[in-house]
Amino acid sequence: MANGRLILENKCFVIIGGTTGLGLSGAAALIRKGAYVVVVGRRESSAESAKQQLGDRCITVVGDAIDPATSNRAIDVALRLAGQLDGLYHVAGGSGRKFGDGPLHDVTDEGIEVTLDLNLKSMMLSNRAAINQFRKQGHGGVILNMGSVLGYSPSPRYFSTHVYAATKSAIIGFAKSLAAYYAHEDIRCNVIAPALVETPMAGRAASDDEILRFIKTKQPLDGGRIGKAEDLDDAVVYLMSDGSKYVTGQVLAVDGGWSVSEGQICEEVSHVRS
Repeated sequence: MANGRLILENKCFVIIGGTTGLGLSGAAALIRKGAYVVVVGRRESSAESAKQQLGDRCITVVGDAIDPATSNRAIDVALRLAGQLDGLYHVAGGSGRKFGDGPLHDVTDEGIEVTLDLNLKSMMLSNRAAINQFRKQGHGGVILNMGSVLGYSPSPRYFSTHVYAATKSAIIGFAKSLAAYYAHEDIRCNVIAPALVETPMAGRAASDDEILRFIKTKQPLDGGRIGKAEDLDDAVVYLMSDGSKYVTGQVLAVDGGWSVSEGQICEEVSHVRS
């Protein structure tokens, strides 16, 4: 693969959930390769901070990903910035644990509704907006959606949020359906699936010594550590670039070995919660 195919000079991408964490890191990586980015976040303060970090090749948009108008507004900004939309990276989402997600017998109605909205509804809205714009332009485009290893590789002892897992599994099926339907228009759709990464959403796990001991064997690469946002950056660049123009409907796990590792649980806590 020629390095030139990973150059993104003057391409323009919208990143939903791009003002913090994984999205912000990915935005910086795309800019380093020459792209323009429009990053979307819910908070004005995060948007201002992202703009300061990302510089002149970035425009920020404040809006809620669950609002159908937000993605359309971000794409309009991209068109004014660069004249076209080359790709969408949907990162926005999160845990519904504090709203009542968990093992199914404990899941609340609010936990179901909020978690589905955060992770599925928002993604479907942004993907729809991007697909409509790509079809107007008539020369293809790329979508990358944020998945999770929990969508296909569960961890019942420590990460038992069943609605969240269902949404991340659905993201895979959704992406494959889009990839199949729109391939003849050169519209590609893929999924990136991290394991435990150091983000605000991972605060509970990252501060739990028992979970950290488990992660040391479940994510054994590079000393058995929690992932970092930048661990995903090169994969994002690849999947958003012409280097992957023959790749669609795929799930790329950036997981430190999670999906191929058993993970060890101390004997005294080896039971699975009922």
